[in-house]
Amino acid sequence: MKVPKFLLGDNSEFQDHIFVVHTEFPRFIIDLTIDEIEWLEEFDRQDEDELATETENAIKEATAWYDEEIKKYDVD
Repeated sequence: MKVPKFLLGDNSEFQDHIFVVHTEFPRFIIDLTIDEIEWLEEFDRQDEDELATETENAIKEATAWYDEEIKKYDVD
């Protein structure tokens, strides 16, 4: 099965939150409503520099992806 890089997450207990799941390394779930990240990876100290750059890029990509997805649902 091919899994998309980003998935939109929904949960009735968190009705006012917007979750995006990043399925590639570094895997994480971001709550775009409060800009909080839950990591699904464990990291070594050696990976910190690369991780900082990768994370920043992944968060920007997740936010841009979400914005584009929502545009598809906007009805004029």
